[in-house]
Amino acid sequence: MTAHAAADDGGGLPRAAPADVPAPGQAGNPLQRLIARRLRERGWSYGEVARRGGLPRSTVYTLATTRNLVRPPRPATIDGLAQGLELPVSVVRTTAAESTGLHYYGGPTSRAARGGPGDQERELLIASIDELSPENRRHVAALVASLRNRADPPAGQPG
Repeated sequence: MTAHAAADDGGGLPRAAPADVPAPGQAGNPLQRLIARRLRERGWSYGEVARRGGLPRSTVYTLATTRNLVRPPRPATIDGLAQGLELPVSVVRTTAAESTGLHYYGGPTSRAARGGPGDQERELLIASIDELSPENRRHVAALVASLRNRADPPAGQPG
């Protein structure tokens, strides 16, 4: 096991063996903790997770070691990471969002349950939010709050 900790898979990054993975209580963002826990549980390396998910090994390594994510990974990266870690996409998506300070509210919804043309709009909104300036994000947040308030009138009042 110790030999794996110092091994290099040829990509220039150290191979992650369970001994290299941070302990459960150590600091880090939620995505780091999720990846670390899964590596420990399964005895996998970054490379193994990358191969399982069809991702570059450097992507898995970066997500596992970057403390302050500036923005959530792209949807395709989240899908690949979920596949590589053998976890539901909703778990990885929510954890990645929380690692950047974003929070999804409500239960995870399966793609089949959502259905319809709104899915593309939803994915576009989620993927493009990071491209907006802070001022424009505030405008979008205010618009969403306004729409949610309008959609949920108090009990007994017509909507």
